[in-house]
Amino acid sequence: MEQLDIKLQGREYRVACKPEDKADLLMAVNYLDEKMRDLASRTNSAGERLAVMVALNVTHEFLQSKREMGFDIGAVKRRIEVMGNRLDDAISDEKPLVFGSL
Repeated sequence: MEQLDIKLQGREYRVACKPEDKADLLMAVNYLDEKMRDLASRTNSAGERLAVMVALNVTHEFLQSKREMGFDIGAVKRRIEVMGNRLDDAISDEKPLVFGSL
């Protein structure tokens, strides 16, 4: 883990992250800072109230985009299982290949 100094709304914070996650973390910091500045300018909120409002808005965006994408891990796992069963059935119906029988 490495220590990384970040800024949100002009305040500095030190966070720990894996080196391979640094770029993603910096993108998240930039996104969050932009959201905080935007909401602060529109509502004159600050501090904990602003942080909670932004957290709710970002969480809402995330859940909405997840719903719009229709991603359901359970459904994906079920589809993979059905496909695997179909492949197993198809393979079991095949005649065995014999090396050198051509």
